[in-house]
Amino acid sequence: MDTWSCNIGKGGRILRGSVGLLALIGGIALFIWGDKDFWATGLCTLGAFGIFEALKGWCALKALGIQLPF
Repeated sequence: MDTWSCNIGKGGRILRGSVGLLALIGGIALFIWGDKDFWATGLCTLGAFGIFEALKGWCALKALGIQLPF
């Protein structure tokens, strides 16, 4: 089996993309208006990874064998 093969459906992709976009926007907002660089970096990283998962159609947790409901 290919490591990067699609392992989530359309609903999971939409969910990951939406949450990733919100996290990325939140991280950028913390960089601009807050003095929380540590948390902003974490949110931006998680958001970017969520968007990557949505675009690729791949879930890291499912690739590790963890069963998710979506």
